[in-house]
Amino acid sequence: MTDAAYTPPKIWTWNKASGGRFANINRPIAGPTHDKELPVGRHPMQLYSLGTPNGVKVTVMLEELLALGHQGAEYDAWLIRIHEGQQFSSGFVAANPNSKIPALIDRSGPTPIRVFESGAILLHLAEKFDAFLPKGGAERAECLSWLFWQMGSAPYLGGGFGHFYAYAPLKIEYAIDRFAMEIKRQLDVLDRHLADHTYMAGDAYTIADIAIWPWYGALAKGLIYEAGEFLQVHEYKHVQRWTDAIATRPAVRRGRMVNRVNGDPASQLHERHEASDFDTNTQDKLKG
Repeated sequence: MTDAAYTPPKIWTWNKASGGRFANINRPIAGPTHDKELPVGRHPMQLYSLGTPNGVKVTVMLEELLALGHQGAEYDAWLIRIHEGQQFSSGFVAANPNSKIPALIDRSGPTPIRVFESGAILLHLAEKFDAFLPKGGAERAECLSWLFWQMGSAPYLGGGFGHFYAYAPLKIEYAIDRFAMEIKRQLDVLDRHLADHTYMAGDAYTIADIAIWPWYGALAKGLIYEAGEFLQVHEYKHVQRWTDAIATRPAVRRGRMVNRVNGDPASQLHERHEASDFDTNTQDKLKG
């Protein structure tokens, strides 16, 4: 065991940095740390994000809508570097008082509408464009149930397993065991469901798939936390089939590039302001 004995004080106080990868941006209070307005482009949708799984949900959704011909989904994707604390600017806090990416400002109407939390953004866009969301009945209920399953489950994957396995300044056996058990249980939930369903809500690809894939598809391919072998993700055959099917979609490939700042440079498009940015990005990377 590597766990150190710790007795919590009667009253917790913030008197030292927590350590680990995110110590420089962790704090127990909300609100802005500095004044800076958000940039605004010319398209109806203004997205302020980073290419994390939560950010990828929204860029995939926007690219899927554009692929269907919904020109009202044209967007500017501005990069928010969370490790530098850009999410604590006055402009970003006005867009999302919780200071988390992604945040969307819908400027398609006379009054801008702010939408924060990735699930809320997916639902807003699905209802606005009448796409990727069943109209009613059992199919709609199933889609929304899986959408909110993802919103409730992924914190155990990211803030739980990912943090203690990959980012915490010390390895705590109890915490890693606790969250590894939960993540394998979640993968089993998905695998059992996908054994009898093409997509999460049935035969149709929906916002439930768009929400779940960036987290659990990446996990299934060992692309986050370098934990594929540790969790034996290859054993979840139905999750693997579903993951591979979604990964082949052109809009998914494009969406995964947007606001991405790590991995293969050819897979990164730091900001997206026009559809042609994907072609320019590829050409520039090839020249480099």
